[in-house]
Amino acid sequence: FVQEQLNQGGVDTIHCKKWAFVAKLSDGSVVTWGAEDCGGDSSSVQAQLNKVEHIYSTDGAFAAKLSDGSVVAWYPTDDDYNSYADYGEISQLKGVDTLFSATCAFAAKLEDSRVVAYGPSGWGGDSSSVQAQLKQVDTIYSNLFAFAAKLVDGSVVTWGHAKNGGDSSSVQAQLKQVDHIYSTDDSFAAKLSDGSVVTWGSKLDGADSSSVQAQLKQVDHIYSNARAFAAKLSDGSVVTWGNAERGGDSSAVHLELKRGVL
Repeated sequence: FVQEQLNQGGVDTIHCKKWAFVAKLSDGSVVTWGAEDCGGDSSSVQAQLNKVEHIYSTDGAFAAKLSDGSVVAWYPTDDDYNSYADYGEISQLKGVDTLFSATCAFAAKLEDSRVVAYGPSGWGGDSSSVQAQLKQVDTIYSNLFAFAAKLVDGSVVTWGHAKNGGDSSSVQAQLKQVDHIYSTDDSFAAKLSDGSVVTWGSKLDGADSSSVQAQLKQVDHIYSNARAFAAKLSDGSVVTWGNAERGGDSSAVHLELKRGVL
C-alpha cells in the first residue's frame, strides 16, 4: 500500500532517521515506512496527518507540524525504558513555530517565542529549571544530549544533560552577543559577534578550548564532527580543538592550513 501511494507521485520531501522514512506529499499528507519502533508506522495518527508543513525527528520518533500550528507525533509505545512517555503531551501543543530535536527529545519554539520541551530529562526533555528564562527565544541549537537557546538579546539558555552541554553556568557571563552556536555530540561552541568563541560541555570532545583560546579571534565560521571543532578565521587560517584522535589535533597539517582555507 505504501508503494502504491509513493508511485502516485506528488512527493514533496522525504525525511529519514535511523531505520525509518517519512514522505510528505504535496497535498500535506504523510506516508511512512521502515522500522515500526523508529517511526516507520504512523497508523495510530494517520487520520490526523493532514495539512502537514514540516517533519521533525528524534532517534525513535517523528513529529509533524501542521499548518494550524498544532503538532502530531508518533513514537514507540512499548519502549522498555519508557523513553517516549512524555511525547504524548506534544500533540496538545498549539501555536508552534518550529520544532528542534536532540537524540530523544523535542524542543518546541512557540509563536510567542516561548519554548516547551518534551522527552527524557537527561536528554533535554525537561526545561523546567530554566523555563522562566525561555522567553524571547530567537532560535535553538542542540547536540545529542542538550539544547541551547539563543535569545533575541544574544544571551543563551541551556538545559539537558549537565556534563554534555546542558549546564553552561561556568561560561554564562561570557555568553553575550552570541552570533551562532555549533556542536559536537556532547559539547557546544558559541561564536560571538566580535569573532571570539566560548565553549562548554564535555571537555574531552570540544568543550575545552583553553589551549587555542588565544588564537580564536576573528572567527568566521566553525565546523564540527562528533568529537572536535575546526574554526576558520577571517584570514583563511584554521584552528582546531577537541578529541585529538578525532580531528582536534591538526598539527600534522598546520603549515598547509596556514596557506588559507576558502
